Parts: sequence; C-alpha cells; structure tokens
Amino acid sequence: MKIRIKFKKEGAMKFVGHLDVMRYFQKAIRRADIDICYSAGFNPHQIMSFAAPLGIGITSEGEYMDIEVNSTDSSKEMVNKLNSCMVDGFTIISYRELPEESKNAMSIVAAADYELTFREGYEPEDKAVFFEGLQKFYNQEEINIIKKTKKSEMEMNIRPLIYKLEVKDDVIFMQVSTGSVSNLKPELVMQAYYDSLGMELHPFTFKIHRLELYANKNMKEEDAPIELVTLESLGDEVE
Repeated sequence: MKIRIKFKKEGAMKFVGHLDVMRYFQKAIRRADIDICYSAGFNPHQIMSFAAPLGIGITSEGEYMDIEVNSTDSSKEMVNKLNSCMVDGFTIISYRELPEESKNAMSIVAAADYELTFREGYEPEDKAVFFEGLQKFYNQEEINIIKKTKKSEMEMNIRPLIYKLEVKDDVIFMQVSTGSVSNLKPELVMQAYYDSLGMELHPFTFKIHRLELYANKNMKEEDAPIELVTLESLGDEVE
C-alpha cells in the first residue's frame, strides 16, 4: 500500500537539514512500529521519499512524505501513533492511502504556497509604498533575472513561474512554481524586487513559511492550463 503523510516542521526544527529530517523519520517510523516496506538487496532501506525538501530556516505546515507499507491501521490511529513519537517541532497532520498507480510526491510537485513576513528591524521605512511597489512589480509581463550556473550566466524571465502574489495585513502571500521541472524560491522573487528598487536584501529580512504543496492535475496534457490540487487530496483516509 502506498501512503502519503503530511506534517508540519516548526520551531527549532527549521534549522535541521533535509538529510537529518529523513534520518529522524526513519527512526520514528521504527519507534511507531509502522509496518513499512524495505527495498531488496544487501543493504535494505525503508521505502520513503519526500516531496520538496525545505531550505534551512524555513518553517512549514505543508510537508509531505510518501512511504509503502505491508499493512496499516486506520488513518486516525496511525496519526496518533506517529505523533506519539514526534519531537517538538514535528507534527503529523494526515495519513492517507494513495491509488496503486500513483507517482511519488517528489515527481509530481508543481507549485507551493508561501507566506513572508518581515523580521523585526528589517521593515522598510514606508511599508505602504513598499507593498504597492511589490504589486506593480508582480503585474509586469516580464521579470528578468540573471541565472548563474557553474559554467555560464543567462537571462531568465521568472514572471510565468509566479502564479499569485498578494499582500494582506503586512503578510506577503506567494504561490510559485516548485519541483524538478521549474523551481522558483520565494527568496529569489524578493531578491529581484529589491534589485529593481536598487536596494540590498539582507539574508535575514524575511521569515518564510510554507503553507502547502500542489500537483498539476493536467500535467499529462501538453499545453493544458495548470490545475493545481493539494498533494493531500490525492489520497483517501484509511478507515
């Protein structure tokens, strides 16, 4: 059975890197006595994958992990089992069974929602003007940046990769393309805006919080409009 687990990563856990998160969950799965499947071969490992690893310092309430199990209790029981093994900063939100033909979350991630708020002491002098300018920046047809690789530099238009951007109560909401095909970090969007203002963006200016991860329901149809669905919605509760 294929299972998708949704969890939060908060507090001090935002400073824990992806490899350590993966190791932690491998141990938690064992402590919770989950009947997880293992790979074959001389060095068997738990069949487990994560959707889109977070950067250091970012919190989230929309993280996903896929596993395969031989047997399972109900979703409610499994959430309780796992949460009984979690440390402060990790919380299991849901546990859902996926259709057998489902691809893993990592391969289908298409977009993510983020909230950005200013850290104390890093706010602009006039927030109203700053946010008004940000909205105008988003409304442009093109937002060109210089993308650097190991061997070269190239100009890239990131505007098509920003699906939504709005401000409410001093919180910047952003929905951007995410995944292996095209991945845009919210920090890069804000860097482009600061560059357009001729301002320096300090690395600690914003607190970044990921809200959700999405798949594109129309990904198999070429040139079809993007139709986003949460990764959680692709599975069903186990009764």
